[in-house]
Amino acid sequence: MCPPHNFFRSPSQAVSMAPMLDLLTFDSLRGAFGVRVMWLAAAVIQLGLGLPAWSQDSSATANRAISEKLPLFAKNHCETHKNSANQLFCAEPALAAAGAKLATAIEERLNRLADRGPAIEENAQWIRDRNQSCGIFGNTPVRAENIDTIVACLKLETEERVAILRDPNFDCLAANTAASALICSEPELADDESELNSLVRSLIGKLKDDEAKNATAEYARWIRDRDRRCRLADKDNAPLSELASLEDCLENYMKEMTAGMLAAKGDPRRVFLRPLDASRPNADAVDLCITRIHAASSCGDFMRVRRVYEIDNQVADRSALVTAGIEMVVLSPFAACSQVASNCTGACWDLRAGKPGKPQLGNRDSLAVTQRIRIQKSFKFSKTENNRWRCEAPALQPVDFGITLGSH
Repeated sequence: MCPPHNFFRSPSQAVSMAPMLDLLTFDSLRGAFGVRVMWLAAAVIQLGLGLPAWSQDSSATANRAISEKLPLFAKNHCETHKNSANQLFCAEPALAAAGAKLATAIEERLNRLADRGPAIEENAQWIRDRNQSCGIFGNTPVRAENIDTIVACLKLETEERVAILRDPNFDCLAANTAASALICSEPELADDESELNSLVRSLIGKLKDDEAKNATAEYARWIRDRDRRCRLADKDNAPLSELASLEDCLENYMKEMTAGMLAAKGDPRRVFLRPLDASRPNADAVDLCITRIHAASSCGDFMRVRRVYEIDNQVADRSALVTAGIEMVVLSPFAACSQVASNCTGACWDLRAGKPGKPQLGNRDSLAVTQRIRIQKSFKFSKTENNRWRCEAPALQPVDFGITLGSH
């Protein structure tokens, strides 16, 4: 995930530093989806927020130290950044240039993917690991005597990342799910996925704003559905030899999806944004319900649903109760007790306890980028006249159980 500094084309472009989104160089993010990628870009640039704030004294001391070392700090108003890495990229010309190259490389990668959530998550984790390896830990102030060493490390790590991102094999090198590993191991599957990606990008590219966001979320749900049906959802650490028997399922599912995209004849509404009910009350039905709830609150700007799995299923003639586990990852930080937290995770969170809690006056804790949330909830379904199953849950709140996990 790319922090704000990565969008500076030159130090002079970093002058306007106030609101986070003012830092975007929108032209650099248009790509295949045009302005419709802004919601993802907003997620891509967030990093290091939602951590405990510095004291005014320590931040002022750190700002003076960086300002004395890097004169552009004051000129570019870099003090508006809370994160030390972002301040250095703002104030050091060579870092700003490296950041601009990284932004372009990230954009190029996102533009070749239909389901961008995993790539955003992977890049967020890389940014966090890079900062820590270079001696930056959250919002901890940087000592003046360490600035030169840290700047050199950030520049080297960022330049190496740019080269890696531009490797045509990178998407497979970064594969971190059983399905993606299996696809990368078989050229025919890789070709099938490439064709499907191209068709999906083309169709979603014809939609605007929220419709494009919702179609992208819908496609991500299809990917989760594929992995569940092919028994790949919980096998991320399995060796390829154990996955070989699932190859046919994966191939058939991708060909079925490709056929559906081709049948749309260029009209995205023939495959996306249609009101759907589930064929059975199960994990797939719950996933469909969650996707709708998230779409209604623009949760895709903040969260990615990683996995939905069934825990219990009670089915009667015209009604059903499905208890499911949902694992999500934070793509953009938000207050642990806020409307976003309630709408998108189903709870207000006590991060010290790592579980849902009551609102606390003056609590400014935030869920940080790459932090994971796991909730459990029972969803009610009713059978429709055409024997489909409709979710009756209008929101994720309240949840039956919840836990927060550190970044991975």
